[in-house]
Amino acid sequence: MRLRAPMPELSGATEWLNGEVSKADLVGEKPTLIHFWSVSCYLCKEAMPQVNQFRDDYKDKLNVIAVHMPRNEEDLNLEAIKKTADEHGITQPIFVDSEHKLTDAFENQYVPAYYVFDKEGNLRHFQAGGSGMKMLEKRVNRVLGEMEKAE
Repeated sequence: MRLRAPMPELSGATEWLNGEVSKADLVGEKPTLIHFWSVSCYLCKEAMPQVNQFRDDYKDKLNVIAVHMPRNEEDLNLEAIKKTADEHGITQPIFVDSEHKLTDAFENQYVPAYYVFDKEGNLRHFQAGGSGMKMLEKRVNRVLGEMEKAE
């Protein structure tokens, strides 16, 4: 996905956990962070407390959506996804992408992966891997700052 590209429609989920959202629900009001993770991804689990902290610290300013992207057959087990989400405090909506429909729409190949969209729904930052939460925070703050200036 290229920078400034519009957010794909959030369609094709095999299941939604913690509530369902659409692109229309996310665009227009505030920026959105969409993060891809997988139950078999150690780095994802390691980064989850920081993602959750982020979600909680910015809850009034930022939408946070999780996308579960399976990497193997075992990752398709819905009960394992629910259990891992519960163990790691993932309370934001989770798009379960067992058929890789959203993964393909995002042209995503990595977990963890983070996509930051501005309030108009245009991609402003992409990052993959377990480190770099400071960079992610910097980018989110830049998008939030632009939004505050525009108001």
